[in-house]
Parts: sequence; structure tokens; C-alpha cells
Amino acid sequence: MTIENLRAVAENMPFNKLIGLRVARLHADGVTLECGMRDELKNIAGVMHGGVAATLADAAVGIALARHFDGRRPCTTTDLKINYLRPIAHGKIVARSHLVRIGQNLCVGRVDISDAQRKLAAVAIVTYMLL
Repeated sequence: MTIENLRAVAENMPFNKLIGLRVARLHADGVTLECGMRDELKNIAGVMHGGVAATLADAAVGIALARHFDGRRPCTTTDLKINYLRPIAHGKIVARSHLVRIGQNLCVGRVDISDAQRKLAAVAIVTYMLL
């Protein structure tokens, strides 16, 4: 799948559209997603809500798998583990996925989430089940 194909699918999903997710780059082992910080994505402390980072991690692996299987293999998240390392209060949020293993039934990806200055803000491991 080309970046245009992925953008057409991923960026038009209602939830992805709601948070402002954008497919920025394709890599041999994953994708990079971006999202601009805005007030609606902040928690009461004025920084990125943890659910936004989790959503970006989940989507980064799911979109990478869609590309890997050329959109022909349905899958669903079975597990997501995220460690938050620093808050993001403004600017761009960047999620870079790396497909670690693609098995017969399960696929595992790692995601690094950074701020606009490329400071690591969270890391996640996401497992998908192939349907």
C-alpha cells in the first residue's frame, strides 16, 4: 500500500479523524503517525491525555500491519502495554512503529512516542491477533 492508500483509509476512520491522526511516513518495518496537540487532547493537568498516546500506539501498529498485508488481512488488538516517560503539553506528537514479529496468529509491534523536539515521551508494545 502506498502512503496515499494508507492515508485514505486511516485518516478517514472516525476515531482517527477525531484525534487528528495523520500518516506521516512509511518505513520498511512500520509507519510514523503524527498528531497535533490541542486542548481537546489534554488532561486536567494541561498535558496530553494518556489515551491519546495509547490510541496512537495502537493505530501505528494496526496501520503498519494493514500495509504489510496490503489491507487484505483483518486483525484486532489483543494487548497494549505503554510506559509514559514525560508529558507533552504542546506541539506535535509523533508515533513511530516497528513491527517486531509477524506470526501465524499474533503480531507484535513496538512504538516510540515523541514530542516535536524528538524527546521520547512514551514507549509501547502492542499485540494484534490476525483474524
